[in-house]
Amino acid sequence: MSVNLFDLKGQVAVVTGGYGVLGGSMADGLAEAGAKVALLGRTRDAAEKKAKALRHTGATVMVLVADVVDEDQLKTALGELLRAWGRVDILINAAGGNLARARTDNASVFDLPLDAFVEVVELNLHGTVFPTLVFGEAMAQQKKGSVVNISSMAAMQAISGVLGYSVAKAAIDNFTKWMAVDLARRHGEGLRVNAIAPGFFIAKQNRDVLLNPDGSYTERARTILDRTPMGRFGDPAELQGTVLWLCSAAASFVTGTVIPVDGGFSAYSGL
Repeated sequence: MSVNLFDLKGQVAVVTGGYGVLGGSMADGLAEAGAKVALLGRTRDAAEKKAKALRHTGATVMVLVADVVDEDQLKTALGELLRAWGRVDILINAAGGNLARARTDNASVFDLPLDAFVEVVELNLHGTVFPTLVFGEAMAQQKKGSVVNISSMAAMQAISGVLGYSVAKAAIDNFTKWMAVDLARRHGEGLRVNAIAPGFFIAKQNRDVLLNPDGSYTERARTILDRTPMGRFGDPAELQGTVLWLCSAAASFVTGTVIPVDGGFSAYSGL
């Protein structure tokens, strides 16, 4: 009898920001693969709405209300999870994003409000580090677990207007490698940490930057598509395959990687 290396039945997955566009799609994929899914975020109503939709598909879902940059709230959420389901096998750090105040598309970088810069770095970097350290400790005790962080094209090359976001995502790349090495050496080969680097997807945070009020593409959107060999934006469902692979036994010898899912954007020189 053949073994399905991508089967996640019986595994427990936590998805921070699991009710957003990209995080929600990842939660969909994990649930379809058989994992129990815990949606973690600050907004209970949004999380419960997503949980209800997943339960209608037959998935086993719970909601954990916590701020990803609040250690005490994260520890409380971990305790709630362990009491209910007994373990944690997968952590997807999908919470993140940018702030309109932190963008400098049409302004000098010297006009960037420093408090906006700090807030974006905290949300994206600290909001990945803190959950990893809290939920990762439970994985280390089990000697088994997979963490998937969310990097970005902004970590790989300079993308105008998003300094704080770029700095944070570049740091996530290093954090991914650092944690992969440390966990494997100290806690064994069953602990893996990887990241995916999405290309350009239309989501709530960037919709106004990429789409005009009439739904047509902005000049920035057209520039992005000119630099994307596939010539289109990604569909959130196109992140699921890579996430499922990294979380499954199919990737048992894969750790410390940052994998682009970008339609070729990172490969293209523009020439």
